[in-house]
Amino acid sequence: MGKTPQQLKQPGAKTDAKAAAKRQADSAQSPRIDNRRAHHDYLIFDKVEAGIALLGSEVKSVRLGRVQLAGAFAIIRNGQVYLVGAHIEEYEKANQFNHDPTRTRPLLLHRREIRKLEQRMAKEQGSTIIPLEFHFKRGYVKVVLAVAKGKSKFDKRQALKERDAKRDMQRALHRR
Repeated sequence: MGKTPQQLKQPGAKTDAKAAAKRQADSAQSPRIDNRRAHHDYLIFDKVEAGIALLGSEVKSVRLGRVQLAGAFAIIRNGQVYLVGAHIEEYEKANQFNHDPTRTRPLLLHRREIRKLEQRMAKEQGSTIIPLEFHFKRGYVKVVLAVAKGKSKFDKRQALKERDAKRDMQRALHRR
């Protein structure tokens, strides 16, 4: 038997469906670790996604969701970006080949992305690079970095007031 006209138009229809199912299974299996305090403590300017060089036991711990990003930041040294202060718990089953939980980890960025980060930090005095989230993309651990500036106490209070007002407006609209 020959192929139907629809099958001829869509040569990769079955493989696309399989790939979509695999992506959905990967996203359900892989956690997304957020730095929830970041949006409360910082004004976010630019975001960039970077790879991160991890050991095998670190990848397994990240897959289990055992990462703490509070207090972590990135530095640029000698044209290379490093993640400092991120705590990735030791993997229990890794025995003698376990990793140091708070080691400085190199981030994988292109030269132009690093230059862009440096220029943005120079433009915004008092800014820093913070990690917003860890997630998996095609089996690799990725970090979303942001150039951010710390909020003052007044700014934090103002943000809370705006959030509460927005929530009250939504409640009023739902009652109608």
